[in-house]
Amino acid sequence: MPRSDDFKAREAVLARVESWRRRAPKLTDETITMAHGAGGRASRSLIEAVIRPAFTNPALDGLEDAAVIQVDAGRMAFTTDAFVVTPRRFQGGSIGDLAVNGTVNDLAAVGAEPVALSVSLVLEEGFAVDELRAIVGDVSTAAAAADVNVVTGDTKVVERGAADGCYITTTGIGFVRPHTSLGASQVRPGDAVVLSGTVGDHGVAVMVARGDLALAADVASDTAPLHTLAKTLLEAVPETRWLRDPTRGGVASACNELAVDCGLGVELDEQALPVKGAVAGACELLGLDPLYIANEGKMLAVVPADATSRAVQAMQSCAAGAEACVIGSITDAHKGLVLVRTGFGGTRIVDMLVGDPLPRIC
Repeated sequence: MPRSDDFKAREAVLARVESWRRRAPKLTDETITMAHGAGGRASRSLIEAVIRPAFTNPALDGLEDAAVIQVDAGRMAFTTDAFVVTPRRFQGGSIGDLAVNGTVNDLAAVGAEPVALSVSLVLEEGFAVDELRAIVGDVSTAAAAADVNVVTGDTKVVERGAADGCYITTTGIGFVRPHTSLGASQVRPGDAVVLSGTVGDHGVAVMVARGDLALAADVASDTAPLHTLAKTLLEAVPETRWLRDPTRGGVASACNELAVDCGLGVELDEQALPVKGAVAGACELLGLDPLYIANEGKMLAVVPADATSRAVQAMQSCAAGAEACVIGSITDAHKGLVLVRTGFGGTRIVDMLVGDPLPRIC
């Protein structure tokens, strides 16, 4: 077959895949499964088919990490999240750290400076008070590190067996910095995709802590607040297009959501992806792709091509972004799809997972 025919065949396949992925989400499941909470395709179908139609409004419909609402004092960012990770403590962090950092980072991803948090605890009868004291201490320490106060909250206790020890729900508010405009609609072909550091650290740290896979990798969770990094980036590159902290579903799911939302393609460079040796080794043993593994202290950014150096330098000036690098670009060659260019010169499609290889990750 002539080379031009090969190209046409490839483009036809990509067009069919794109058409299939752009179909309106349908929920055919009769009951909720673990996949619906994993941040992948099943989660998006549940949200689009059941949850969003019940509450549809302009602030919600963007499905950003936080809603941005106009108030007299400016633009307020508002977000809420629940944390059900197991085990509750792992190398580098705990459910208490995640509860603060995850909420702060959702605010940071819309360009907001956190102002205050609320914390709600659901405790199971029989839960040890000493462990609760330690978790609350972690929340307090993380809030102090992020320079944000916990100003309200709630505590409920359920019967033994009705919960897995302790669940935490946090809500955060903040104010979006003036003249900041972020979102998938801002993204343009030729833009650069920048990542603040290594992928998969949190997911592998939790995997090791569970112990049921007999892994001994020395990996700590990357859980950290990212609002200072986001502020530094936005001050250096005010024309930044889009931000996202790639938690459940990892960088792959975040890039797939971006590709669908902006109507363009994302092309990643496999050799540029920063992955720690221990994370790569654990993923190889388990047949997992680090791109799909959760992070809790990394930020993805899309910036104009001519601002790439400024963006990388700004991120690298912060402790949380010391390993920042360019991992790809935006293209209109395969709209709605994420492709990875391999070290052998070929490409592979990186689709959004239906579920998650590791549930209860955050």
